[in-house]
Amino acid sequence: MIPIRDAIRSKNFPAVNVLIIVLNIIAFAWELFQGPELNEIFYLYGIVPLRYSNPEVGAHFTGFQQYLPFLTSMFLHGGFLHVLMNMWFLYIFGDNIEDRLGHIRYLVFYLLCGVAAALVHLYTNWGSKVPTIGASGAISGVMGAYLLLYPRSRILTLIPIFFFFQFVELPAFIFLGFWILMQLFSAGLTPRNVGGVAFWAHVGGFFAGLIFVKLFDIIPRIGLSDGLRQYTERQRTPRIQPLSPLLVPGELDLHAIINVTPREARLGTRKMISIPHGLKKRTLMVTIPSGVEEGTRLRLKGLGKQGEDGERGDLFLDIHLTD
Repeated sequence: MIPIRDAIRSKNFPAVNVLIIVLNIIAFAWELFQGPELNEIFYLYGIVPLRYSNPEVGAHFTGFQQYLPFLTSMFLHGGFLHVLMNMWFLYIFGDNIEDRLGHIRYLVFYLLCGVAAALVHLYTNWGSKVPTIGASGAISGVMGAYLLLYPRSRILTLIPIFFFFQFVELPAFIFLGFWILMQLFSAGLTPRNVGGVAFWAHVGGFFAGLIFVKLFDIIPRIGLSDGLRQYTERQRTPRIQPLSPLLVPGELDLHAIINVTPREARLGTRKMISIPHGLKKRTLMVTIPSGVEEGTRLRLKGLGKQGEDGERGDLFLDIHLTD
């Protein structure tokens, strides 16, 4: 399952989340130019459990070199698909956690989740010679926090079914609950001390996120974080708006209200709407043209009720400006 977008719009620009994504992309681009030395870099800056479990091996590294991989491993990736998927999941879920915690606390939270994931990986793969790299553990912590804070948020999800692809809107607790169950199942089946996906790191990061987000949520915001918010605050309506169209008796047309901010009304925007369609829900992309006002009516032709003669009415969306 691949998340496409969630329904919760962040009130502030996720400056730290974007910075983390940019740093990961820069680090991956740097990796591409390392050539034959890349394998050595993974062993030096990745988490290699044998360096910590075997004193003879650990003696070849300074104390700083032993601690450094807990940070640097979070910014290294083993391939294009690896970094792409990690950064996409971080993009989907990270902005809302940063919005809730504030920029500085989110940065500390993210790094601590990554360290916790690395420690769990060490414990479950004690003695392994295989270097572990990637931001998956820290991102798993972000996903755990999202599950706890926004369990009923809607996640537009791409689900491949054989050779077909289906877009389904799932509650966050179903999407993330299924994801962590798959990590636990895969971790239980994966032998220790072998290469591959670090499933136990995912599990460790996820549960670290559940714990840390509640601790960080009760820590007072610091002045620096609040100061940054005045530059990153933004107002916009949810990405996905579930609508409940009303049917006027004797007509085939449906009527609903779509919410936009004054800025979105002035500049124009695109919104995804979710409307009932039989026993399912139909998700559509709607373009809001620039210059609309309160009460402006948009017409979506052919999306109304179908009559007995096969004729179909239209769906009319009335613009409502939110604060």
